Amino acid sequence: MFGKIEIKGKIKVKTGMHIGASEAFAAIGAIDSPVIRDKISNLPIIPGSSLKGKIRSLLAKKYNDTLLCEHDSDNEKILRLFGSSNSKNTGNPQSSRVIFSDMMLDNMDELKDAGLDMPTEAKEENSISRITAVANPRQIERVINGTVFGLDIIYNVFDEKEVSEDLSLLFDGMKLLQYDYIGGHGSRGYGRIEFSEMDIDVVLGEVNGEILTKCRELLKEV
Repeated sequence: MFGKIEIKGKIKVKTGMHIGASEAFAAIGAIDSPVIRDKISNLPIIPGSSLKGKIRSLLAKKYNDTLLCEHDSDNEKILRLFGSSNSKNTGNPQSSRVIFSDMMLDNMDELKDAGLDMPTEAKEENSISRITAVANPRQIERVINGTVFGLDIIYNVFDEKEVSEDLSLLFDGMKLLQYDYIGGHGSRGYGRIEFSEMDIDVVLGEVNGEILTKCRELLKEV
């Protein structure tokens, strides 16, 4: 059988978040490290690749036998959910069962009502040489706390018997992320997020109602 399950919700930024854009040149006095933005709206986004990669890396730390290994050597359940260019079991590529859309800013009107023109801030950071005591100041752009992004994940159903196990793993990774961070400078307090208003539904094909009910119960634990 084949079907699609959609997982929707919100991502709320709890501490300033920096997911960087490529910037080859920064003028004197300008922000040294800007955040990635949507080209049309010029508002910050959370790339789907950033969320997918972070969740997978956290699951790898929890479930892999060794902390340092290539993606293709991840735990079998992780490979099944996230895919692999060279599966350790078959030696062939294995497609991902999850599709992470880029997450767009969802509460700009609310931020404007609070008197904000933009949902970002410039954070002054310093690195200081232990030997020379010379400071190296720089400005890092951060998405401010209180911003909200829309979450949309599609899970491709290939085997109904594996749906609960796959989504349990995904939700476990989301739970781990709420106690970690996304983006850069996490050890300095950046990038704490929380998931809210989560829901799950079948959008294509059919999935056994008992399985979907179980997945909804698992989702409540995120």
